[in-house]
Amino acid sequence: MSEARRQPPLAQRAVAEGVGTALLLATVVGSGIMGERLAGGNLAVALLANTLATGAGLVALVLAFGPLSGAHFNPVVTLAVAWERSFPWEEVPPYVGAQVVGAFVGVGVANLMFEMPLFSLSRHARQGPSQLLSEFVATFGLLSVIWGCSRLRAAAVAFAVGAYITAAYWFTASTSFANPAVTLARAASDTFAGIRPGDVPGFVVAQLCGGAAATALFRWLVPDLPVSAPRAVAPGLEPVARHGGRQ
Repeated sequence: MSEARRQPPLAQRAVAEGVGTALLLATVVGSGIMGERLAGGNLAVALLANTLATGAGLVALVLAFGPLSGAHFNPVVTLAVAWERSFPWEEVPPYVGAQVVGAFVGVGVANLMFEMPLFSLSRHARQGPSQLLSEFVATFGLLSVIWGCSRLRAAAVAFAVGAYITAAYWFTASTSFANPAVTLARAASDTFAGIRPGDVPGFVVAQLCGGAAATALFRWLVPDLPVSAPRAVAPGLEPVARHGGRQ
């Protein structure tokens, strides 16, 4: 069994979260723009290109940043791990702040790479009960994959998360945002991957509910979940301090 590695300081971990989230959003939005431009109006081809780039990029980013920050890249994941008493609540704001800032940086960079305005409000409507249900299901599934793998197949979490997001792009009507930071930032890109700002609040509420439902379910399915939660994304990362029995 490999020896657990101590966490870097909070500032370094927050920066890692921000940079990782920025690269994730640059991948999502950039591949969406490229896919739409090259697909010649075929939305299925554009979505396929967007999906493959996002899934592959997510696996790489989790593997790269997981040992540094846990590679949450998602406020729902950060809140869920804190809820399971495996992450100190006082570190939630720096993580979430870094994720949101990083997401907007990534969107801005993607827009500029394709000679578009730094930010522009999206006109891509994503509304209605089916879209909200899709975001609930997408986030419920994402957290289920994270919690299930962290308990039973910790080394496979990065690949499982990438594979799930790749699949969820296609089986959900919303194309699986499953991340409040991603949702907020994608409202600032009037592209294939965008979302109209007025549709953002509903998505975020559905995502939070989906994440909470999955975490509650796995607390029952796996009673020792708080013990395994630190391994949610980065196996072998040992907390420096303890808070309430578990950090």
